[in-house]
Amino acid sequence: MIRVLLVDDQALFRAGIRMLVSSQPDMEIVGEAGNGQEALAAVAAHRPDVVLMDIRMPVMDGLTATAELLARPDAPKVVMLTTFDLDEAAARAIRQGASGFLLKDAEPEFLLAAIRTVHSGSSVIAASATRELFAHFTPQTRPVPPQYSALTDREQEIFALAARGLSNAEIAGREYLSEATVKTHISRILTKLALRDRVQLVVFAFEHGLA
Repeated sequence: MIRVLLVDDQALFRAGIRMLVSSQPDMEIVGEAGNGQEALAAVAAHRPDVVLMDIRMPVMDGLTATAELLARPDAPKVVMLTTFDLDEAAARAIRQGASGFLLKDAEPEFLLAAIRTVHSGSSVIAASATRELFAHFTPQTRPVPPQYSALTDREQEIFALAARGLSNAEIAGREYLSEATVKTHISRILTKLALRDRVQLVVFAFEHGLA
């Protein structure tokens, strides 16, 4: 059972998400919060697997709460909720370690799929959308760190495709590889670069001019 915590200052929006999530046999809403401060306490009390976190809230916003949550050793996965598809605040949250972002008007099926994807450990929510986001909100390019040179030529090729937002299946088809082989390459790339997931890979690529 996937344990979900919903954080949003709009009670009506929370009610709609609660009904949607609660209708699924494999997930449940274990708690709700109306601001970031309440979210910190709710995470400690309910220990959710996934937190759906609104960005703009009173008392404590979602960015501050996310930064505090992800600093904890047993932090849940955090998905940011935003009204804007190109939101600089969402970009900042992803740099802090959030697993991605969702538009508040996303299709119900997409939201449910995103929760399952994050919970499974893939932590990929619309990598192509994340790529577009960082194309707009990337600060000055940093030097390429030395660990990038530890990637083999093949791994650098796979890295470049993943940074463009291609899925494992798309990379496999393009490079005439099995999906299992691509998955292995991605896992090694993430380990060598000390990145947590594919979203962080996209961030790394843009911040170091490798996208």
